[in-house]
Amino acid sequence: MTDDSPILVLGGTGTVGSRVAARLRDDGREVRVASRHGERRFDWDDPGTWAAALSGVPVMFVLLPDRFGMPKAFLPAALRAGVRRVVLHSDRGLDIMRLDHLHEAERDVRESGCSWTIVRPDWFHQDFETFFRDAVVAGRLCLPVPSARQGFIDADDIAAVEVAALTGDELAGQVLEITGPRALSFGEAAGEIERVTGRPLVFDGTADGYRQTMRAGGLPDEMIDALVAGFTTLEERGDTEPTGVVEKVLGRPGRDFAGYASEAAARGVWS
Repeated sequence: MTDDSPILVLGGTGTVGSRVAARLRDDGREVRVASRHGERRFDWDDPGTWAAALSGVPVMFVLLPDRFGMPKAFLPAALRAGVRRVVLHSDRGLDIMRLDHLHEAERDVRESGCSWTIVRPDWFHQDFETFFRDAVVAGRLCLPVPSARQGFIDADDIAAVEVAALTGDELAGQVLEITGPRALSFGEAAGEIERVTGRPLVFDGTADGYRQTMRAGGLPDEMIDALVAGFTTLEERGDTEPTGVVEKVLGRPGRDFAGYASEAAARGVWS
């Protein structure tokens, strides 16, 4: 791979993927962000769009859509097109939350014949401004994980690790489980947000509270039961021990949740 070779970024418009693309550009790399509605069209469901996105690309980053499995024909097509390195964004909770599509994607990447790195981040700091934002603004966060501490990690740190894997050889063949520098519970995270916003944020860690909230949002009981089962397993796993991988790969501390919360509040995320 040469520095002027394009790096394909699939999933490059979301929280992490957009940061990956931006960091690569800041490093002077040519970046090709392909998406369903972007300038370079790519649709996982339309194999006819794959060739143009893959053409001339030796390295690619893959972040799959939520709950979407990688088509079996995709990696063979990438290999034929000349892709030689793949960095897959996975999830540290793939066993607990029964993310079978990511298990299969990881296996396919490892068996693809390409050089590969798999990155498994814990919960994002930025989940509190996406998935949990409405709850935070409403002043009541319900999640049936009452006390187990999680390894919340900043999306900028995730992207930095993934860029390191895309642009160097040192992380090839590794599965990287990445966390932030300090584990904290959802209730403790809510307390940090309450502190920086100056507004009450009640945390309800009961399954009953979560069920009521999800039903009010229109989720069917079958889906709620599956989510509660996953969160119960997460609680039973106990506290996360920070892995230190971010610090090892980047040579600097990862961003702490308190720093994130202060910065996000200053941006008006929860106003």
